[in-house]
Amino acid sequence: MTACVACGSVGSHGAGPRHVALRTTLSLFCLTGFSAHAAAPPTCTLAQLAEVPVTMSGTRPIVHAQINGADAALIADSGAFFNSMTSAAAARFKLPLRMAPMGFSVSGVGGDRSADLTTVKEFTFAGAKLANVDFVVVGNDSGGAVGLLGQNILSMRDTEYDLANGVIRIMREKECRGQGLAYWSRSAPASEIDIERISPPQMHILGDVYVNGVKVRAMFDTGSASSVLSLAAAKRAGITPTTEGVKAAGTGVGLGSHYVQKWIAPIPSFKIGDEEIRDTHMYIADIGTERISEMLLGADFFLAHHLYVSRDRGKLYFTYNGGQVFNLGHPQDQQEAIVVASGHAVAGDAEPVDAAGFSRRAAAASARGDYASAAADLDRACALEPTEARYFYERGMAHWAGRKPDLALADFDAALKLKPDHVPALMARARMHAKTDVAAATADLEAADRALPQEAAERLDIGSLYSSIDALPAALAQYSKWIDHHERTDVLMAAALNDRCYTRALLNQDVSAALSDCNAALKLQPKTSAHLDSRGLAYLRLGQYDKAVADFDAALVLAPKNASSRFCRGIAKIRQGHPAEGQTDISAATAQFPKVGERFARYGLVP
Repeated sequence: MTACVACGSVGSHGAGPRHVALRTTLSLFCLTGFSAHAAAPPTCTLAQLAEVPVTMSGTRPIVHAQINGADAALIADSGAFFNSMTSAAAARFKLPLRMAPMGFSVSGVGGDRSADLTTVKEFTFAGAKLANVDFVVVGNDSGGAVGLLGQNILSMRDTEYDLANGVIRIMREKECRGQGLAYWSRSAPASEIDIERISPPQMHILGDVYVNGVKVRAMFDTGSASSVLSLAAAKRAGITPTTEGVKAAGTGVGLGSHYVQKWIAPIPSFKIGDEEIRDTHMYIADIGTERISEMLLGADFFLAHHLYVSRDRGKLYFTYNGGQVFNLGHPQDQQEAIVVASGHAVAGDAEPVDAAGFSRRAAAASARGDYASAAADLDRACALEPTEARYFYERGMAHWAGRKPDLALADFDAALKLKPDHVPALMARARMHAKTDVAAATADLEAADRALPQEAAERLDIGSLYSSIDALPAALAQYSKWIDHHERTDVLMAAALNDRCYTRALLNQDVSAALSDCNAALKLQPKTSAHLDSRGLAYLRLGQYDKAVADFDAALVLAPKNASSRFCRGIAKIRQGHPAEGQTDISAATAQFPKVGERFARYGLVP
């Protein structure tokens, strides 16, 4: 059977299976001592069962739990039906795997995948200890998070999403029939829409929105980094990839093992409840989730709104926080939309009272591109807890994104003085030093390497940084460590194999193994320019010039401006015995990028 899944997104990892008979003792959650408080008129009581701190990592909402006593960072994914983790995470926590039922698979953005299952004997979340909690073992490496916290936990009761203030609350209403539940809005206007009732097996948050006046079924999906409209729904709304004003936006990834092409499209009108957003922009893509929803309203939407999901009532209440709604990286001085009707901004909650609260609010501001506000909040966090390294690192990242590199470097130095093995700060500082101080960058990368577990997602980034400073043997070691600890179905596997292939070919070491890597990468992702270019280099090293030229030809069809492919094709043609043709390629590549041959020359590849 194929499990229907929450969709994850273009650019994120959200997804989890539906219709799966998995075991978890959720009743324990409600028996553990959470405080409750009244938050509405006397006849209506809202009890807070849990308040879960959320830290935005980019546009990924990260929460922390414990798996058998060890810390585990999870993406809070309202688009995932069930909890999941990667196979690398299961290995890290020493969790035994068992086969899923025959024919079982999960599907989401990027295709279908097979899955295993595992059971966590003690799962601690928000102060509650849950026994024998099942996880689906599937998905792609998520850059530090070990997996997804799904709807089986998040929607066991009502859920309040206040990502702009760094919190998710598990709530319970009593005697509130006929009353709105956006208690924080006070006298300001709030919107509400009907959603499908959340109850097994239907655990997704699904409701209707309108794009250019056309009704679209949307899923509210915090695991999706950005909101995205399916190509089919976009077409109904009068938008296709060839419509005037639509621009290619690269590729994205979700649960599946394939990338999907995405575009940014102008949207004259997006309407949800009483709120309308005019003249905005939105991603469109083949998200492959139409059987569940035609649109994912992602973390960008959640950051711009405060939401309350009533699972039993089948209602979603929300207010607008202000600022951009669909965050596509536009400069802050270019407002991308006009929010009208009930979209008047509602004042935020009270100021944070501790460093952690300021840090979470800063992370949300950074996710919205408001780096000045983020830095100001992190000033408070650093002042309140001057011995906590991560606050200085976070402020450094806000300064760096805000184009203040000197302040950023000072903060990274401060973080590493407090905690010398703080990997994010080591990598950030190495990236800053890469162009100016190779020795300093190398020292930081070596320290990060020592501090990380073998399977860490960061190893691909370390490999890339080593490559950027021409430390190719060290880069090769990092790629191999990551590859050896991840499944071939991980969506990053093709890129990792390609990087190892290219590095081996450039070094002229284990070139037959390089060719095997490139062939494997092309099997996972056929017709990819970078993979063809790398295999062409491997064939060039092996003296198989006809095959090298064929691969460079194919690479240049896909990426005509790639000077490296053209330069290496020139070398291959010269060695074929076609010096005039080869020199034409080399001259054209050099005219396009004068330094194109320098790196190849260092490794003995000259015309």
